[in-house]
Amino acid sequence: MSSIATPPDAAPSGAAVHWRALESLYASAPINRLFDSELTVTGAGAARIAFTVDERCFHAAGAAHGTIYFKMLDDAAFYAANTLITDRFLLTTAFNLHFTKPVRAGRVIAEGRWVTGRKRVLVAESRLVDEEGEEIGRGTGTFMRSRIALSGLPGYAAVLQAAAS
Repeated sequence: MSSIATPPDAAPSGAAVHWRALESLYASAPINRLFDSELTVTGAGAARIAFTVDERCFHAAGAAHGTIYFKMLDDAAFYAANTLITDRFLLTTAFNLHFTKPVRAGRVIAEGRWVTGRKRVLVAESRLVDEEGEEIGRGTGTFMRSRIALSGLPGYAAVLQAAAS
């Protein structure tokens, strides 16, 4: 006689828990309550932020203000780099930004990718693409480890606690 059983769900790997905790950290940041955006960690050294641009983001000439470009590019590069660091929150120490094309409205994607460094300083780059897939901006950031433990940050810690249960 054969029996059919459903195997138990596999426990998430340490990396997967860290990535979900980073996503939760992003969602918990008070600044992100101002924006329609969502972070997805897509792998080691890679992050993606989907963001909706509307008139609330516009400068006086009716297109997205440069602060929106910076926020998305910085966040995507930052989270791509922080996927590789599991103990400390990173800080942006420098960011170089290039505006390629104005965007007036719609869904924008920021794609971040770690470039180099893992000990104290990390470098990551990011690009913004509009709904048509055209690049509208790009940037490169330098990030360093802070003294702030990720595990002490509420948005991050909540996922760790849930994974431990």
